[in-house]
Amino acid sequence: MRRGAARVLADNWTGASTVPSRTLYPHQWSWDSAFVAIGLRHLSARRAQRELESLLAAQWADGRIPHIVFNPAVPADAYFPSPDFWRSSRAGRLSGAPAAPETSGIVQPPVHALAAWLVHRADPAESHRRGFLARAYPRLAAWHDYLLTRRDLGGGGLAAVVHPWEPGTDNSPCWDRALARVEPAPPDTFRRADLAHGHPHDRPTDLDYGRYVRLAADYREAGYDDRAARPAFAVEDPCFNALLAVGEHALAAMARALGRADDPHTARAAALTRSLVARLWDAGAGLFRVRDLAADTLVDERAVTGLVPLLVPDLPADVTGAVRRTLTGPGFAAPATRLVPSYDLTGPAFDPQRYWRGPAWFNTTWLIHRGLRTHGLDADAARLRRGFLAEAGRSRFAEYVDPVTGAARGARHFSWTAALTLDLLSTSPL
Repeated sequence: MRRGAARVLADNWTGASTVPSRTLYPHQWSWDSAFVAIGLRHLSARRAQRELESLLAAQWADGRIPHIVFNPAVPADAYFPSPDFWRSSRAGRLSGAPAAPETSGIVQPPVHALAAWLVHRADPAESHRRGFLARAYPRLAAWHDYLLTRRDLGGGGLAAVVHPWEPGTDNSPCWDRALARVEPAPPDTFRRADLAHGHPHDRPTDLDYGRYVRLAADYREAGYDDRAARPAFAVEDPCFNALLAVGEHALAAMARALGRADDPHTARAAALTRSLVARLWDAGAGLFRVRDLAADTLVDERAVTGLVPLLVPDLPADVTGAVRRTLTGPGFAAPATRLVPSYDLTGPAFDPQRYWRGPAWFNTTWLIHRGLRTHGLDADAARLRRGFLAEAGRSRFAEYVDPVTGAARGARHFSWTAALTLDLLSTSPL
């Protein structure tokens, strides 16, 4: 299994970064590269550093790390939305977009600080020799500054996302209510490249895609300026903000390693944790919910995003216990896999095949495994680890699996599945 995972990452390596999939995702994706670096550190700490450095090289002057960095050698029609759609170097110029490379204008979950810290710890001598931590730290701090200032749209101390692609769970039922307010782009104004490599039953619907295109185009027309844009879609996502809190803990560790004060980061982590519980925790449901900022109410959907905050180390004990009970209850105990479904199996919008509306994903399962270990829930973590490794091997490192049948879905030889397999193989089984 270790050799197979390493082969996937070798095959998907472009010389500077790793594509998620040679067919479906032929460019560099933001949170994918963070997960890839976490696994690569077990093969080559230097290559893991390069993975993150190539992404950080495309950072905008305002601090944002874009969700796609486009490879100019890839044909423009290989993926939509293409560089010609985003027009980052022109439309984003006043917001700090680089002249090159071309990128998207939106972001993805902030896994990067955690990844950078783990990569540093894998080989501190090599990290110091190359100046990796000293160069990455200010960029990652600027990234968090952007999220905690420009993106605090609700005024409650949490970062908001302004497009369903930003939290990484593109077509989750958690976004349905907010998306319903968005007028979709006409279907004859864009061509979906994803359907050339993925089955329509696995992918978001044409209606959803039209709304994604409309939101991205409106953001582009506002110059990707968060102060000028009036987003039709704005929500606070628990997974996104939990990763931001964990990232602040990682930045604090980096600061200490560099001989700098860690107080600003520990204070931010504590504030984020308080806001996460105050604004998004639903004790009755036993999980965190998404807050729709237009209505300023919690969304009545139960999804994996509400379980990932188990990662946060200083959650109140009653919250941790409730999340664990939900995780092991009927809503998220899948019959055919020990991976965690992306949506409540008993929920009204559950679909076992369609992307983030039910299928079980390896990256969110890895995050929950790490959360269980963080809180000393070692037996639960060991079971999840065994399930992850069994499914990764059986599915040939699939993008995700059907939680009812266990069938592999989406792309095969998927980079973050392979990378996180390497990480769990290198982790004590407890």
